[in-house]
Amino acid sequence: MNFWTQQLPGYIYEKRNIIRLILLTAFFALVFINIYKPFGSPHWYPVSEFKFFIFSSLIILTGVLVVVISRVIMFYRGKKHAVTFGQYAYWILAEIFFMSLFYTIYSLSVNPAREWLSVFKESAVNTSLVLLLPYAALHLYFSYQDKERRLRMLEENGSGQASRTSVYNFYDEKGELRLSVKKENLLYIESADNYVLVWYLNKEHPAKFMLRNSLRSLKEYFAQTPVYRCHRSFMVNFEQVKVIRRQKDGLFMEFDIPGVPDIPISKSYSEKVTHWFMTYSS
Repeated sequence: MNFWTQQLPGYIYEKRNIIRLILLTAFFALVFINIYKPFGSPHWYPVSEFKFFIFSSLIILTGVLVVVISRVIMFYRGKKHAVTFGQYAYWILAEIFFMSLFYTIYSLSVNPAREWLSVFKESAVNTSLVLLLPYAALHLYFSYQDKERRLRMLEENGSGQASRTSVYNFYDEKGELRLSVKKENLLYIESADNYVLVWYLNKEHPAKFMLRNSLRSLKEYFAQTPVYRCHRSFMVNFEQVKVIRRQKDGLFMEFDIPGVPDIPISKSYSEKVTHWFMTYSS
């Protein structure tokens, strides 16, 4: 598979990582403009260094709103649709363009004598530095954290394979073990904003446990097991599924357990789900 068509790692969408990225970008931009003084900023206000810091901080933070809006959109889009590396690259280029446009318009409003194209080129170069440097540093840090978390999970599991254990272990986004469920007692996992709800049988009755994690992260852990994703909001233990039925509004799975609702199957997963069900029913 081509690198640019591969899906972006789940940790890019994590809420806490998005907040970290926005805060570090804003901090780096403030330091950058007050040391390097790009965008023709010394011409903005003929004031003391302290007042310049105050005024420039307000302008920079206003510009960083482009990143805030962009990342909020990405957070909610990423919950519904996978983003590829290629799409993410274009996304960052769009952030650079719109932030450069903002600083160009502001610079020209303060000093209209300057030529707009040269101002935009300068803004694009400086904005690229303001965004790409903290982005690169943070993405390396996020990747390192994710690898550390996965390593802890492998060490906790011993063999490193959920399929080789008698229980399923559930870790939060920090890699801390929060719940262990016997294989035969796991029912399904439901997405709930920044959390997942783990549904399982406890004394023959359905119970749930709220875990701070995402289905995207859990999907890897459950590879080579009968726990599969059937919908953007659900992963199901197919050893517990008794019936798949088709209705006018789509496909549904039944567990034949009192108190457990039918789980919908989205169109994009319908073919795989049918195959998986036949595999684990035989």
